Amino acid sequence: MAKLVISLIFIVIFSLSIACLSSACARKQGPVDTENAWFQNICQGTEKVAKLHFYVQDVQSGKNMTVYEVARASITSNSPTAFGQVRVLDDLLTAEPDINSEVLGRVQGLITFADLETSALAMNLNFVFTSGQYNGSTISILGRNQIMKKERELPVVGGTGVFRFARGYALTTTHSYDVETSYGILEYTIYTTYVDDSSMRLQASM
Repeated sequence: MAKLVISLIFIVIFSLSIACLSSACARKQGPVDTENAWFQNICQGTEKVAKLHFYVQDVQSGKNMTVYEVARASITSNSPTAFGQVRVLDDLLTAEPDINSEVLGRVQGLITFADLETSALAMNLNFVFTSGQYNGSTISILGRNQIMKKERELPVVGGTGVFRFARGYALTTTHSYDVETSYGILEYTIYTTYVDDSSMRLQASM
């Protein structure tokens, strides 16, 4: 009986020692590993959905052009759909249709006329936010844009900053287009997931 009691006491003391050692190691590690905490939030399902709405100022002519042709195929000139033409763009993102409204960022990327039968673009775009709550973050879109449709849907395939691991979709329409000046205003509404990092900020402040 005495041996049993001694054994139990030894086990309790050993367990307490391990607990104290683990606590000391945790204190030595310093600040919370935010990258690890971020991935844990993904696993714990702490994603939320954001709805973003803005306008793209697509200027295809004049001294302030933001869209330029960089390549074309041998059949582009004779193609009714401009097949094979590639353009690079760096368009302005604004809160309202007016180009002088609040600037939210830029949209940068490549568009390729990629359909022999109908006017459709292969889009590779990065929406770069430079103001507001998403300042410094980006959303990436990759997909097919059948430009003659009133409303087009494009997939959100990723992002950075707030929008790491983003997934969702974008709806876009042509708000207006001036044929004489080749100036278009495009309206975008994006629905995308993001990770709620409020728990990480709370841990970091503890």
